[in-house]
Amino acid sequence: MGVIIKRNVILRSIVTEQLKEQLKEELQHSIDEIDQRVRQIDFRTQSYITELQRSNIQQAMAVRQQVEQEKQRQRGLREALLENMEQVEKLEDGQEIARGVLESEVEINEGDSLAEALSGQEIVTKDDIVVEIRQRALTEDEATPTIITAPAETAAGRDLILPTR
Repeated sequence: MGVIIKRNVILRSIVTEQLKEQLKEELQHSIDEIDQRVRQIDFRTQSYITELQRSNIQQAMAVRQQVEQEKQRQRGLREALLENMEQVEKLEDGQEIARGVLESEVEINEGDSLAEALSGQEIVTKDDIVVEIRQRALTEDEATPTIITAPAETAAGRDLILPTR
């Protein structure tokens, strides 16, 4: 009797002009969202800080510093997205890129290799059509698979583009 466990599956895409346009649109949308957030931060805090300065200048300075830190963090995310936009421009047709990690289930039984069951699965798409499902051979560096319990936080909740090969 086996046990069903969850494992990560790498989603890869073959670069085409359609994919590059899609990535550019997604990145631009994320950049626009960040710009909107910064404007909202300014709008929501400007009058509050002005009012607070009248009663407690030290607290107003602390709030202003926190606001500036958040705006700087948002600007950093924006810069990372702009760098990704430049990476998209440099992608060559036919190149494979990692798009993210999906989750699937696999049944394991006594005697099965847990490392093999948990790693190596990939789905390759071209213009959103699955063209290949492959099982990678484990390398020496993958003796113990990394288990991801939650997606990494990225700008606007989207995975960053990582060229492979």
